[in-house]
Amino acid sequence: MSATSTSDRVLVLGRGASGRAAAKRLEEQGFKVEFADDLRFVVASPGIPVKSELQLGCEILKSRGVKLMAVTGSKGKSSVVKLIADALNANGKKAVACGNYGIPVCEVGDCEWAVVEASSFQMETTNLPPGTFEAAAVLNLQEDHLDRHGCTETYHALKMRLAECSKVFISPFQIEKSAAPASLVSGYFDNRILRANGEKAISLMRVAGLSDEAIAQAFRDFVPLPHRMEKVGEFGGVRVIDDSKATSIAALCAGVEMAGDEIRLIAGGLPKGDDPRIANPLLTKRVEKVYIIGNSCEKFAEAWSGAADCEICRTLENAVAGAMREAKPGETVLLSPGAASFDQFRSFGERGDIFANLVKKEGQKK
Repeated sequence: MSATSTSDRVLVLGRGASGRAAAKRLEEQGFKVEFADDLRFVVASPGIPVKSELQLGCEILKSRGVKLMAVTGSKGKSSVVKLIADALNANGKKAVACGNYGIPVCEVGDCEWAVVEASSFQMETTNLPPGTFEAAAVLNLQEDHLDRHGCTETYHALKMRLAECSKVFISPFQIEKSAAPASLVSGYFDNRILRANGEKAISLMRVAGLSDEAIAQAFRDFVPLPHRMEKVGEFGGVRVIDDSKATSIAALCAGVEMAGDEIRLIAGGLPKGDDPRIANPLLTKRVEKVYIIGNSCEKFAEAWSGAADCEICRTLENAVAGAMREAKPGETVLLSPGAASFDQFRSFGERGDIFANLVKKEGQKK
């Protein structure tokens, strides 16, 4: 794709990292780029094609002979993208993690492989031809981003669009039993939920030509991303885990399952439109008490009051103080909010960092 004349114009919506990267690539191809910010929504005539930065980047990379791999899902996609890119690089296959994790696709330079994390937001305006990706996987499908997509069916359908543009497609409903002997999936992926993601990652790495020995080493060397079931420490026999990246109720449920039993859960924040009551069976089974934070405390307390002991704390500081004070040896204090962070924090990362600092302060009292 390139401009046919100097008068060709392209409108890029947003000056974020993806928008700036797309603009740079378009200008290199001779397009005149204009930016638009702070729009409530866009009305596009059917005669004007709309494409995502992800699609633009993939088209450019394919034209340069770069091999593409894609990963999406509701839980764990960034970790899988990092695992695969790290493994490829460790075995002499220059790879770049990009898309929703890593750098924008349009910023990818010289490489053999681009490992793309695709979000449902990006897939709304992505329409790539069959065979664009050497392999792609949808790790799992849960309820998320209903505030954006309106219903679960639309959200799931956007994720599954990867099946249309991939040579090898790994479905979220596909059980990779033969792909992942126990000797390969170990360490960070050695639990029921993350094991399923690890199994799909193995299938993707095999498509890229990695041996089982190389894959096993990749799992051993893997360094988890922060704020994803990250152990903060142990204080007076109380284990503390930061899962601030859990910004949906489905992710909260996954965090609770991974944390085990006897949990003191810190949750709450800016709701995404999913139903908090989905978590009720797990709360009843595994959670000693929920310490609720954020501007929607009452909503979460009403939803969870019949499933677990709930305390409205409003602030993270109050919640950490209460959970650490009441936690007994052998119990786990888990931050797995089940909601976005923007009501009180700039990002889930800031929320997790503040949590860890508060925990260490309170831990000195144990």
